[in-house]
Amino acid sequence: MTFCFIGIQSFPKLWKSSPYLGIGTEQSYFSLFLKDCYGFRNEHKWFSLKAPSPQNTKAMNLLIAKTKYLRKGYESNDMQVSSDMPHLFAAGAAKKRSQMNSQNKDHALPPVRNTIQLPRKPLHSEEWDKLKKDFKGKSNFENWIISQMIRSGSSLDVAKSLLAWVAAKNNGIVGYDILVKYLCLCVFHKQTSEVIDVYEIMKARYKCVESGGNTLLIRGLMHSDRWREALLLLEDMKKVMIPSKTNYNDCIQGALLHKDINLAWHLYQELLDHGLNPMLETLKAFFDFGRNIKDDQYSNKLFNILLYLRNNQLYPGEAFAHSIKTWFERALFNTNNFNYSGQCLGCGKTVESIHLSPEEYAFLKGKILSDVIDGGDQYKKTTPQ
Repeated sequence: MTFCFIGIQSFPKLWKSSPYLGIGTEQSYFSLFLKDCYGFRNEHKWFSLKAPSPQNTKAMNLLIAKTKYLRKGYESNDMQVSSDMPHLFAAGAAKKRSQMNSQNKDHALPPVRNTIQLPRKPLHSEEWDKLKKDFKGKSNFENWIISQMIRSGSSLDVAKSLLAWVAAKNNGIVGYDILVKYLCLCVFHKQTSEVIDVYEIMKARYKCVESGGNTLLIRGLMHSDRWREALLLLEDMKKVMIPSKTNYNDCIQGALLHKDINLAWHLYQELLDHGLNPMLETLKAFFDFGRNIKDDQYSNKLFNILLYLRNNQLYPGEAFAHSIKTWFERALFNTNNFNYSGQCLGCGKTVESIHLSPEEYAFLKGKILSDVIDGGDQYKKTTPQ
């Protein structure tokens, strides 16, 4: 993974930082909140009851006079509003109240919205500074901008320039949140090499990764040659929690992708033992893999999946149904088992032809007219018209 960072001489400095247990974003917000609380506490001290010193008596009298003047102004405004305000049950009161509410809404200021456009190409440090200056949101700019990149599917080059700018502003340190969101962008673009590089960085920096980061790493590693390391991450998750069906789905698909059938069925059974409902995507992967497999044991397991769908009233989508249809056609009803005469090469029986003679067609037509269309109940088959 090649990063072109501006103002950074060596790339490893970008990732050198204290462990994740240090002060993070939440703690910085918490410290800011404490600072505000102390500020309000000081303000309460300014208005606390304390005997004034002789030299401040004149200033205190002036403050009292101003307070009385302001109080009179507020009282006169309240009296004016109350005199203009109609009685609750007076005629036309509801109409006047609605008019006053509409006037208040018209005078209300519109909410401040961000008009920042996401960059489509990598930016320099000065350009990121200007973009942050134009940012009017209350949230952290760095987290906000990379979250918007994930939503819009921005290119990795733009995200790399953001990471370079963040590292330059923080002595080569990139926070965990931004790193995980960059990993999410790598998984979205299916950039396996980038996922592996981020995985190496996170292994070096953190003793453990939270479940969201592990989920991204499992999905990203399963399509690489190091897919078995994703199974180690799954085992680490089992020590503290039950992995989600999404984690099992990624591992099962990775095992099938690398043709480890026994491991895939083992993970599937483990998923059921935990009481989790498998994703339809997981079941579809088994049918897709079984198209070209002639194995009675594998076929029996697929039949068990079909029974599972029926007993739990699960209805496959169009893509899944097409996978089941293809598996039936290729695995069970292989045309190589029959010759052109319609005789089965295995058992020697002749398969009934789908072609109908004129007599057979006339008989079938009469049965449909009498039993299906007519049905013997004219009241259910017709209307008064």
